[in-house]
Amino acid sequence: MQRIKTLDSWKEVLEQSHEMPCLVLKFSLTCISSISALKEFKALATELPKYVVIVQKERDVSNAIERDLQVKHESPQFIILQGGKGIWQATHYKIKQSLLAEGLSLYVK
Repeated sequence: MQRIKTLDSWKEVLEQSHEMPCLVLKFSLTCISSISALKEFKALATELPKYVVIVQKERDVSNAIERDLQVKHESPQFIILQGGKGIWQATHYKIKQSLLAEGLSLYVK
């Protein structure tokens, strides 16, 4: 799991999603549901690249994700990127290993 800290890094992840789906978790350091979501995200068994964005520290990256994917900002927010687009997302307490695995099986081809 890698942290996306810069806009350039975000652009690289977005480009990478054209070759391979990528998983992104946006979360807050001060939110209980975010801490739970981070644990679930870390425990998710997958070979796909996993990235995290700390919304308080990387606000510009968080805003770019919202703008580039045209998805309303949430925190925590799990997004599957594929082909430069957000193809599925889960927020708050819906970020559970079982639901994320289900989303991957349904939407990642």
